[in-house]
Amino acid sequence: MADQQPNYGRQQRPPTRSSGFNSNTTTPSFLRKLQEHVPNSTQLIGFLTLIISGGILLLLTGLTLTAIILGLIFFTPLVLISSPIWVPVGTVLFIAIAGFLSVCGFGVATLASLSWLYRYIRGLHPPGSDRVDYARSRIADTASHVKDYAREYGGYLHNKVKDAAPGA
Repeated sequence: MADQQPNYGRQQRPPTRSSGFNSNTTTPSFLRKLQEHVPNSTQLIGFLTLIISGGILLLLTGLTLTAIILGLIFFTPLVLISSPIWVPVGTVLFIAIAGFLSVCGFGVATLASLSWLYRYIRGLHPPGSDRVDYARSRIADTASHVKDYAREYGGYLHNKVKDAAPGA
């Protein structure tokens, strides 16, 4: 057991005898090396699958290009003759589709906003509610500072107005 070497993924081949060749020539060693690198059946099936799939895709590409060219040849005169009709129709369709998609987008945004607002009011803390709370507290603090500032300096201005116009 100890004198056997591990055989990782290689198939053992029985030694071949040279049939009439001198063992000093390079031909049998070349054939031996060639036989060592022969692909197994799984690799051969994979290669054949690759060749067949590539051929089918190449054939389909050729057929597609041929159909496109023939379609352009046959339908270009029809498109040129009827283009005064297609341009206004295309413009109207484009505007209608763009308007419909815009309305759908605005509707989805409105529903998402209302859903977020409902969860916020119910106290479920949707994502971003901490930022809204922080902004609300900042606005309330700023309003309080402005109110205090107005009280402090409002009386000053009121006294100045009385000094400038005693009857006012």
